Amino acid sequence: MDVVPSGPATATSQADTSDLASRRRVAPGVGLALLAALLAFAAGRLVTGVSPLLVAIVLGILLANTTGVPAWARPGIEVSAKRLLRAGIVLLGLQLVLGDILALGAPVLLVVLAVVAGGLATAVWAGRLLRVPPTLALLIGCGFSICGAAAVAAAAGVTEDDEDTAEHAATAIALVVIFGTLMIPLVPLCAAALDLAPAKAGLFAGASVHEVAQVVAAGGIIGGGALTVAVLVKLARVLLLAPVIAGIGLHRRRALEQTGRSGPTGTTLPPVVPPFVLGFLAMVALRSTLDLPDAALDLAAIAQTALLAAAMFALGCGVRAADLRKGGLAPFALAAITTAVVAGIALTGVILAVRS
Repeated sequence: MDVVPSGPATATSQADTSDLASRRRVAPGVGLALLAALLAFAAGRLVTGVSPLLVAIVLGILLANTTGVPAWARPGIEVSAKRLLRAGIVLLGLQLVLGDILALGAPVLLVVLAVVAGGLATAVWAGRLLRVPPTLALLIGCGFSICGAAAVAAAAGVTEDDEDTAEHAATAIALVVIFGTLMIPLVPLCAAALDLAPAKAGLFAGASVHEVAQVVAAGGIIGGGALTVAVLVKLARVLLLAPVIAGIGLHRRRALEQTGRSGPTGTTLPPVVPPFVLGFLAMVALRSTLDLPDAALDLAAIAQTALLAAAMFALGCGVRAADLRKGGLAPFALAAITTAVVAGIALTGVILAVRS
């Protein structure tokens, strides 16, 4: 008589089968996102000053608003927007050397803190006045004050219990692209009108422009050594991604505990500090304490760009013109106000606190 296997061995076999099926289900969409990242990366190599991340976002937006995302790709696109993004943020930590950031000096670091705190507070406060959904206002604040689309997506990752988070994240990312791109020519023009020295102009760009790639573009236009300073200041803002996201996660956890609700899965509360934030901090510590080979850093930079570009493509697939129109003018007004406040704090801080 045949014996039907049961117990742990059967459970393990079923789990393996389920895992294999899950991988096959998401593989096409992940492959599509990585292909888009490859195309975006190639565009960045061919055209000077073009960011692969921004190209990837545009590709995703174009797909979503023309043919639409194919059904076979949607599971993998969702995975790319979350898991690949978090892996890319972890590797982003290898760009940061604490010594270089601390060398900027206390006045500049205080300006950076003021920009992030002021940008977040403005988005939340003005969002209430404009009746923008709280989650969308928070995501706009994170993106505009810290590091653009990556900050939006990271913040969205710890607010997943909000059923509209994906739509809000797509809207916030679209606004980052629009307003951050507008800042590329406006910051150099403002710096020239005020006759700022290249160093101050670079500080202004790094403290006010949304995306790292947009900072690079603005700093390159200013010239005269502004680019290096601008990137360092921007990386100081990126470093604040970790405490801000950890704070949002802790606040969300406490809110769920007070209301007696569980986390996004319905069974457990979200972690106090998201694992990808811990990974990001670990990479910062690694880069700041060890003399890593240039080849390893170059490889990590390529991997980080590829992962973030794939994630940005996936997030761009969620940006639909119809949804933006449905949201009305309030999110655009909030984005404009937050941009103006961030730029105003940055410019005031640079002029008052930083020597020529």
